[in-house]
This record gives sequence, structure tokens and C-alpha cells, in this order.
Amino acid sequence: MAKTIQAIRGMNDCLPSQTPVWQFVEARIRELVNSYHYNEIRTPIVENTDLFKRSVGEATDIVEKEMYVFEDRNGESLALRPEGTACAVRAGNQHGLLYNQQQRLWYMGPMFRHERPQKGRYRQFHQFGAEAFGFEGPDIDVEMILMGARLWKAFGISDQVELQINSLGNAQARADYKDILVKYLESHFDALDEDSKRRLTTNPLRVLDSKNQQTQAIVANAPKLIDHLDEESAQHFSQLCERLDATGIKYRVNPSLVRGLDYYNRTVFEWVTTMLGAQGTICAGGRYDGLVEQLGGKSTQGVGFAMGIERLVLLVEASQLEAMRNPAEVYITAMGDEASKEAIILAEKIRNAFSYLKVQLHCGGGNFKKQLKKADASGADVAIVIGEAEALSKVYGVKWLRKDSEQRQVNEEELIELLADIH
Repeated sequence: MAKTIQAIRGMNDCLPSQTPVWQFVEARIRELVNSYHYNEIRTPIVENTDLFKRSVGEATDIVEKEMYVFEDRNGESLALRPEGTACAVRAGNQHGLLYNQQQRLWYMGPMFRHERPQKGRYRQFHQFGAEAFGFEGPDIDVEMILMGARLWKAFGISDQVELQINSLGNAQARADYKDILVKYLESHFDALDEDSKRRLTTNPLRVLDSKNQQTQAIVANAPKLIDHLDEESAQHFSQLCERLDATGIKYRVNPSLVRGLDYYNRTVFEWVTTMLGAQGTICAGGRYDGLVEQLGGKSTQGVGFAMGIERLVLLVEASQLEAMRNPAEVYITAMGDEASKEAIILAEKIRNAFSYLKVQLHCGGGNFKKQLKKADASGADVAIVIGEAEALSKVYGVKWLRKDSEQRQVNEEELIELLADIH
């Protein structure tokens, strides 16, 4: 017997029993972006490797350890996209969407990072992201945060999430602060974990969000970036907080929040939860006012966020929303050759009349008892029973499966009227 082929580790199938909750999450996302009037952009999953080296940063974990990189037949270095912001900026630059314009964009699709698979974090994962270009003030930052808050409300988990915010200042303020931070950390060098020692020379800000407990204790007493902001960034952050207060959104200023990508400046934020264990961040983002120019475009402000769909699915499953179920609504049974033909025709007529109804046609034969058992298992509200006599007379049996009501016989016109009340 030939050896069975398995899926690649960390790249998972989404089975029919799992797709209803994915469809629910994706539908709520589409409702969200429509309500804020964001426009969808779709970019390739393969990009030039330099795109991510220049945007995400060569000293980041993503570029150093996690990207899937390969050479094509022309010897060009390509990468499976590990995140979506750089792709949106590349597309915006290439197609003239950004300079001297305002754009609100969103995307959803697979991303790839070679890291240790665990619950809610996989090597092929899916992200929903939103990006806005050409907006200078804090209002757009607040809008991004409000979009997350509205989605948690739709999932019924508003009381299970916390908003954390911080400001990274401008490039000069951040560079000045790095010198101050490095000097402090070097005075505790021997007590740092090995990863933080390495980051001290490559990306010292990342030491601030180290998960090592001993390093965390050192970081707790480190100078705070928010105390060393440039004047404009300090004012921007103050106005951001004022607007969040006005909307009633609760938040916590987290001075250690820096994000893992080099392109961020000023506002950064994360939505975190305790519902998923160690994988607590479910949405993260911030401003990246220098990225468009860094990738070859003309200076354009930018801000955005991304959410992992797998983690959103876990959240919805944890909240046990009824909307996760995807039952049929009408189940059509048939006994006999003529009845089988009539059932096919009737199913199409019902779909023509009610495109929103989920109509399941029984296929594969079997007696009525077995067919009705399958009808019940489908979750349908009503079963339509067609035998040879019903096929000839065009009068169908209607059996309610979710309420106590006697089976009745109806003609086609009466059936259509009856089904109008289901949805």
C-alpha cells in the first residue's frame, strides 16, 4: 500500500465541520469594513524578498528566522509574504494609489512564517488587515482602534479583551532613546537572557517585550520611551488619548509595547485577551509614516492593523456563539425514480424563489425512515416528503422537524407560501 501523504507541518486543512465558524468570522469582517467604507485590495502571496527586508527590518525575527525564501528559475530571491502591510504599500506605490491621496484599504488572506506551530499560531496562517494612507492626525488612529472594538462587540467578547497603547515617537526620538536604553541594559548585561543580549546590538527596543521573567524585571525599571518623545509625537499621543476617552474606549498605556516590526512610529496598539492562554494578542497595529518613502514612494502617512483569523476563530469558538452552526433549512426526501426526478426539479424551484434558503436534496436512496433521520441530523426546520404518488399529483408532504405540528399535504403554490416564513 502506498504511503499516505500528509499536510505540511503547521499548514492545516479547514474541514467542513470547521468552515461555518470561519464563514461567520469572515462575514462579520466584511460587514465591518463596509461600515467604515474601506476598499479591498488583493496582493500576490509571493513577493520580492527585498520588500520585507527593507520594510519589516533585517534584524527582526521575521526576516532572520521565519520567512519562507527561495530562488526562482531566474535566480531572483522571492518570499512567501509573512505580513500584509508591506504588500499593500508596494501595490500602492506601483499603481499610483498613495501620493497626495487618501486611501482606506483592507485585505484578507494567507501569510507564511516558519515558526514553531502551536494553537492559534501556524506556518500558514490567515490575516485580516486594514491600512489607511494620507491621514496625519490621531483621528485615523482612533478609527482603527474603534474598528477592533466593534468587531469584539459583534463576537460578544468586549468584556474579554483589553486595549494597550503606546507611542514610539519619531525616528530621531527613537534613536536618542535607543542610546539611553542600551546604556541602561548594558549595566545589567549579565542578567539578560541570551536572545535579549543579541538584540541589544541589533534591535534593542525588542528587549522591552521580552517574555523572559528575569529580563522583564530589569525592563520594568528601564527608562520609558514615552518619557522621551519629541514634542509633536507627545501631542499626537495626548490627542489620541483624549479621543479614546471621548468614545468611552477603555485602554491601558503600556510603555513596553513596541511591536516587532521596524517600520512603526508614533502610535502602536494591541488588543489582548486571556481567553487564548499564552497567545494573548489578537489584533495589533500602529502608524508607519516613513514606510511608503522607505519603499520607493513619496512621503505619505500610514497607519494600520492586522488580526490573525485563526485566533479570531478560536475566540468565537470559546464564546460558543450559536451563529457558528450552519444547519440546512429545508431537506427534500424522495422515494422512487419519478419522485427523485421531481425532487431535483422542486429543489431548484425553491432555490429560485428563495436564494437565501439552505436547501439540501437527499441523494443516494434509502427508505423514508433513514431519509428523515438524515433530514433531522442536517438541522433543517422542515422536510419535504415526495413519493411516487406525490410526484404524479404535484402535492408534497411537509413535515416540521423543530416544532410539534402534524404533517400536511400542500401543492407547489402553498409550499412556496409556507417556506416564505422559515427564514
